[in-house]
Amino acid sequence: MPPRPRFPGKPERKDEHRINDFIRVPVVRLVDQNGAMVGEVPTEQARRMAREAGLDLVEVAPEARPPVCKILDYGKFKYAESKKKKARHHVAELKEVRMRPRTDDHDFHTKLRHARDFLEHGHKVLFTIFFRGREMAHKELGKSRMEQIKKDLDDIAKVEHDLSMQGPRMQITLMPKPGVKPKPVGDKPATKPEDGTSRPEGAPVPQPAATQPQATESKESTNAQAENQ
Repeated sequence: MPPRPRFPGKPERKDEHRINDFIRVPVVRLVDQNGAMVGEVPTEQARRMAREAGLDLVEVAPEARPPVCKILDYGKFKYAESKKKKARHHVAELKEVRMRPRTDDHDFHTKLRHARDFLEHGHKVLFTIFFRGREMAHKELGKSRMEQIKKDLDDIAKVEHDLSMQGPRMQITLMPKPGVKPKPVGDKPATKPEDGTSRPEGAPVPQPAATQPQATESKESTNAQAENQ
């Protein structure tokens, strides 16, 4: 035979908070649905007030004497609590930003904006500069870039692992400064181009439209003049 339930006729309570008829103390300190402190009232009266408002009576501070109870929508309350727990359990990741010692300024600042987004979301960032061939003779270019990175991100990040060389790789690791609160998990990192508008991460960076056509047109004009001569 299956085991008999401990309390026949009553469902098992799996909620973290006692609510409504599960609150068995005779008196509670009540906070109404508007957040106003009502004071100590009989529990039955508090339950009746919650029913009349179409809401629940929820015990929010069981360790208090008497326990503190609020009149609220318990479904919405549980949803808000779950979001808080997810925010507290934020897991930091190590993101890598790669570049070359002669990366142009536009690409450099784009990568720097990506790194700032990672840091704002609570992640660590590993900056890696790759050297190839004769570039190994100009390590001062990489060091200059790394110093600029530390300076530009000093308001939000601090150095976790300082400058080091691993073969052809020059690396440095930054982490968010204490007190920098990570953005909510649902927020997607976004980059800001130089014109000040926002752009989702990974979106193509528009190139100047006028520069290349002008160069092509000038070349075609030169060819035409040569043919005429």
